[in-house]
Amino acid sequence: MSKFFNELFRLRRGAWEMVASILIALGVFMLMQPFALWAFSSAFFVTLTGTVMFIIVSHFPEGE
Repeated sequence: MSKFFNELFRLRRGAWEMVASILIALGVFMLMQPFALWAFSSAFFVTLTGTVMFIIVSHFPEGE
């Protein structure tokens, strides 16, 4: 867990790509769930944030 946070603070690609991927997956899940309207309403923005974040993070340097 310490390595994960170390990569986050040092702006390394691996940890940030994982965070972006989790955001994308969360947004898709929020889009497909039938229970909460607030989650469905904000699903597009969560997915879009994760996608843009993944594009930006792909330019970060690799981990050690």
